[in-house]
Amino acid sequence: MDPTQDKAGLGGGAGLLALPEDWDRCLAVAAHPDDIEYGTACAVARWTAQGKQVSYLLATRGEAGIDGLHPDRAAPLREAEERAGARRVGVETVEFLDHRDGVVEYGTGLRREIVRAMRRHRPEIVVSGAFTVRMIGGMTNQADHRAVGLAALDAARDAGNRWIFPELADEGLEPWSGIRMVCFAGAERPTHGVDVTGEPLERGIASLEAHAEYTKGLGEGAFEPRPFLTWVSGVGGAALGVESAVLFDVHQLVPDGPPPWV
Repeated sequence: MDPTQDKAGLGGGAGLLALPEDWDRCLAVAAHPDDIEYGTACAVARWTAQGKQVSYLLATRGEAGIDGLHPDRAAPLREAEERAGARRVGVETVEFLDHRDGVVEYGTGLRREIVRAMRRHRPEIVVSGAFTVRMIGGMTNQADHRAVGLAALDAARDAGNRWIFPELADEGLEPWSGIRMVCFAGAERPTHGVDVTGEPLERGIASLEAHAEYTKGLGEGAFEPRPFLTWVSGVGGAALGVESAVLFDVHQLVPDGPPPWV
């Protein structure tokens, strides 16, 4: 067993760093309504309380997520829950790309759409969900999550290259090279953490509670936001050395300090 893995299998251990917070704008990219709320929203609550600007971009409306509800009815319901949950952590801008839930495909089309949003919002950091087959705790990742997470990582580089998707310049969207890092929640081996002890955790719980119809569809007693987020943030906190934390695997696009050969 990897010595950096805790007994719950959620990663962490020695060597985790506090995620830098010397930035002003963040774009959160997710596949479905509620993806951001399973932890990341607690960090978002901390950041918006600091005066940072956070925007959400979702690939789908999660219409395939409630077994007992037809997608035509589930889509507007889940969109409304996402907007309500976002407001509870200080986020007003929530955008949807209208991909079909469950069959999102990685490719240049998806990358282009995310680049378009990045050039409009001009974030300094991007947060998304793990794009690997295995997630934190050894769980197998879902296909939409993998496609959207990897597309977000690649789009973060594409956003600064004027010769990739040059047609976006015709929309008045100039290249944006200001993205410093892309941070993945739920990753099997996190590198950084955000302290969400206290109010950020409470607001994150409220954000997930806004998805009441979705969580009800999981079955009576199957899921409750408060015990889940309290537990998972507690495991993250132990890894970071605080009471409660959200963990990320951080990919640096801009070097943090001088290159290693200097």
